[in-house]
Amino acid sequence: MPPLQDVREIPEPGSHSDRPDPRKLAREFNAFTKPKSVRSFIELAITFVPYCVLFGLTLWAVYAGYYLALAMVPLAALFLLRLFIVQHDCGHGSFLKSSATSDWIGRIIGVLTLTPYACWRRNHALHHAGTGNLDARGHGDVDTLTVREFRELSPFRRVFYRLYRHPALLMIIGPAYLFLIQHRLPIGLMDQGRSYWVSAMATTVIAVSILAGLSALTSPMAVALVYLPTLIIAASLGVWLFYVQHQFEGAYWQNKPDWQFHDAALGGSTFLDLPAPMAWFTGNIGIHHIHHLASRVPFYRLPEVLKAHPEMQSFNRITALQSLRALNLALWDEDSGRMMTFREAAAVS
Repeated sequence: MPPLQDVREIPEPGSHSDRPDPRKLAREFNAFTKPKSVRSFIELAITFVPYCVLFGLTLWAVYAGYYLALAMVPLAALFLLRLFIVQHDCGHGSFLKSSATSDWIGRIIGVLTLTPYACWRRNHALHHAGTGNLDARGHGDVDTLTVREFRELSPFRRVFYRLYRHPALLMIIGPAYLFLIQHRLPIGLMDQGRSYWVSAMATTVIAVSILAGLSALTSPMAVALVYLPTLIIAASLGVWLFYVQHQFEGAYWQNKPDWQFHDAALGGSTFLDLPAPMAWFTGNIGIHHIHHLASRVPFYRLPEVLKAHPEMQSFNRITALQSLRALNLALWDEDSGRMMTFREAAAVS
């Protein structure tokens, strides 16, 4: 596969370059942070209602023939993915002016996505605060080692890391584990207060109660045959989006004190240029370089920012096809300042 095209590196702080100044851009993007309440509720309605209808129709289709139901599952998964993007905006406080209303919408959607809202919101905030910081890894990230760190591992741990970074585990097994098992506990926040335990436990109890009620109306097997593949497809798509938004050849990584928030936000995030239908289903989250610089811009306003700043349309741009190559990137090379495959790292002296 040919190398990624149109992926540009962020200039070093203080360099004289005609490339975008992330601090200036962040100030300019603030003009787009005001949510439009009517538009927000419309976006919620045209996502939530179709998902519920599709889920109900798919349950009915199980009795008409599972292959018919199975054909409807991917579409239901796309709407569930879009609901997660709404939940994501609620967590950033960008969906509505009222943070209390946003939080309750986020909690409700969290039951559908099996994602405890308070836990996810906290971990995601830490992810934004430490993107590209080699000294702040481990919060909402795909675990990433440097070439030097990988070489210092024991043989067993090298094998473990290779397995962890295998695309099949990252994109299929990992998402299923994350949403079905790991999210049942406030992992990483267990000693951070009772609210995170309440969020995790309440999300699980309410979700199980809803699924139990649907099982009583239909059958446990029918619910499992519909809900599990819908959730796993949506989860896998979501993890793929998150992965390619930060794991690319020219991604920004630095140690303190060289790490800079604005440089990392822009230089460490891609513009995943998707076809219009997929951009809609993914809530424009592929415009991730803008999102990380101004996380309070509502997802439906990100295209406005991109249109107003045409220079951002080529910055760190990758396509869905080009993103496939990024799935093999696994290590950060501090000497060359880029992500590498295991094979490339082995060839580095």
